[in-house]
Amino acid sequence: MAGRGRASKHGVVVLCLLLAALVGCGGRPTAADTAKADVQRVLDRRAAAVLDRDRAAVAETGTARWWDDLDAVPLASWSYRVTGVHRDGATATADAELRYQVQGYDQAPVTVARTLDLSLDASGQWYVVAEKPAEKAPQQLWDQGDVTVVRGAHSLVLGVGQSGERLHSFADLADRAVPAVSDAWGTEWSRHVVVLVPKSLDGMAGLLGSPASSYRGIAAVTTGETGAPAQAPADRIIVNPDAYGLLGALGKQVVLTHETTHVATRTDTTAATPLWLSEGYADWVGYRGTARTPAEAAPELSEAVAAGDLPEHLPTDKQFGFAGSATDLALAYEGGWMACRMIADHWSETKLDAFYRSVGAHKTRPGAVEEALRKVLDTDLKTFTAEWRGYLRDQLG
Repeated sequence: MAGRGRASKHGVVVLCLLLAALVGCGGRPTAADTAKADVQRVLDRRAAAVLDRDRAAVAETGTARWWDDLDAVPLASWSYRVTGVHRDGATATADAELRYQVQGYDQAPVTVARTLDLSLDASGQWYVVAEKPAEKAPQQLWDQGDVTVVRGAHSLVLGVGQSGERLHSFADLADRAVPAVSDAWGTEWSRHVVVLVPKSLDGMAGLLGSPASSYRGIAAVTTGETGAPAQAPADRIIVNPDAYGLLGALGKQVVLTHETTHVATRTDTTAATPLWLSEGYADWVGYRGTARTPAEAAPELSEAVAAGDLPEHLPTDKQFGFAGSATDLALAYEGGWMACRMIADHWSETKLDAFYRSVGAHKTRPGAVEEALRKVLDTDLKTFTAEWRGYLRDQLG
């Protein structure tokens, strides 16, 4: 049959040349592949220089102004993984994953998306011109300015645009919060916290990668993956200094203790855990041991109950949305707190902790609360809800 004889040596050469044009026969890397490898080598050197605290070596790989803002942060690891390079002649933009750990606090690396602008220097080596968060990725605190670090007995406080005195006050609050949380929840957690204090509400929003309007009036939030394993990165308590500054001494302590509770309970807080329980429990720990009465700690709910507007059901997750009204948000938090307070009062603090863990251990949200009510508290949702409504009437009416 035509075309089935032995191929000539010339035919093999022609075929290989054709394949080389199409798919790189001969194994030669493309210019883009070379640039990606070259940029990775530069960023590997840069990461090593950061860990060595060697500003001069950082400067050899690019701008070092950014390093000055980061210098005080204690680091256990720092590395980049280049995921893409977009080259335009002597300039390029690199997409990368930055992985880092804060010394003594992060049990596994935090991973964030970064964008780096680079240019070729006179020797033909890539040089970092700028580094910033990737599009839609949250900022890191050093993206906002020079970071000041204060160490407490159980805390690490990092701040930008804040006085040392104010940062020490946050460390004092956190150092009181950690043993208070351990007394309520137990000691099987890291028993230390990282607190980030940006300059303003806008700084807080930048760290969360969300609009500032979402957090106006919110004193602090805790970041972290729910249900994460024990080796997950440490949570960050992020403060809104504008709202936090309006609180009194007790309010400031309650907020820090509340957020620290989220750090302690993270591994037992899963997708099965409703917000009324996770937020209510954190408030219960926050107010535990204080002299605040239910009417004082739940003013919005107290007013509603007094007016005859008794909630029909436990707060839904939707009611905890920051985009809603401040009154609705307060009613949700106060309702969750009163539910947890009732469990501690009517059953026991030990039963409350067991109930929390039981809900989180359920594989799915549907049925999680019902099963824990039955197994831990020997009741059902209908009866529990009725008792909660009666508890609100008795305590707040």
